[in-house]
Amino acid sequence: MKKIPKQEYTAEFRELAVKRVKTGQTVGVVAKELGLIEQTLRNWVKAFEAGKLNGPGTKPVTPEQMELSRVRAENVRLKRENEILKKHGVLREGCAMKYAWIDAHRKEFELTGMCEALAVSASGYRAWKRGGTAERKRLTDTQMLALIRAIHAELKGAYGSPRITRELRERGFPESKERVERLMRENGIRARHKRRFKATTDSRHSLPVAPNQVWTADLTYIWTDEGWLYLAVVLDLFNREVVGWSIKPRMTADIVIDALTMAWFRKKPTPGLIHHSDRGSQYASGPFQARLKEYGMICSMSRKGNCWDNAPTESFFNSLKNERVHGTRYGTRDATAADLFDYIEPFYNRRRKHSPLGYASPMKFLEGWISAQHEQKLAA
Repeated sequence: MKKIPKQEYTAEFRELAVKRVKTGQTVGVVAKELGLIEQTLRNWVKAFEAGKLNGPGTKPVTPEQMELSRVRAENVRLKRENEILKKHGVLREGCAMKYAWIDAHRKEFELTGMCEALAVSASGYRAWKRGGTAERKRLTDTQMLALIRAIHAELKGAYGSPRITRELRERGFPESKERVERLMRENGIRARHKRRFKATTDSRHSLPVAPNQVWTADLTYIWTDEGWLYLAVVLDLFNREVVGWSIKPRMTADIVIDALTMAWFRKKPTPGLIHHSDRGSQYASGPFQARLKEYGMICSMSRKGNCWDNAPTESFFNSLKNERVHGTRYGTRDATAADLFDYIEPFYNRRRKHSPLGYASPMKFLEGWISAQHEQKLAA
């Protein structure tokens, strides 16, 4: 099978990946959710601890600061686990429900830590995982409700009943949409409130027939207690993947250049790719236009009658703000950047189910397309 092109990572990406480890998650968990090789992430962590990662805003770290960071991370981890366990009442359930809860959170916590917290054995969980029929996984309404609450909290309220149903099925619980919808409705569980935003461009567009043919780019802003923070993204229209992004406290040309640079290093598209944006000063600037030329990209900008509009990028920003930003108070720019990173990389690109993609994530959709192309070549 043809491999997905090797990715290279910007300093901004590396720093935010390391900070996920510093908040209490293990290297293995973070590497898995970001699609990294574990040793690569370990190398980044070592470089960060030595003050040599050279990410934006990274400074040499003293031993005292590292110990304080470790203690804070441990406190965050313990508090997080305790809050989740208390909130969902898993400690009061039987072993089968505890195993189901563990299975739903494998990407979030270490297996041994969850088993210890819930007073069950890892071997018992593995036996439950191996054992069975659909009947083993048929849960009562009370148990199913606890699992729905756990998944809903894990995904930070992003999903309504259709996507929750698909998430349950992928985790081995073949529940009907009607049952999930009823339990969520009766218990007031719903997706985060959807706000409508007026699009500034025509929404007519279509998916290209292959990746890395058309990218769209745009900017948005998020308020924090420290002031505005700006996010620039580059989307591949083929699978709606955020192939490049940059987060900065100022809306200058370097933010869109850095997002484009990340996208190019990750995907290495052949010359001729169409890069579409609005006519903002950042995208019209000389340095940005020079970078497009260096990469062999064709510049396209919004204008009357142009079919390559920014509706997909606006749709991404709507999803981001509805599913994560709205209703959240961000105290610092660093905390905001970490949350935006969490939404874009491990969630949106790798986990979020997109209805236009047959409820696959952007990465899953791309992997499926690559497999299909490979099979067609073998059959030819």
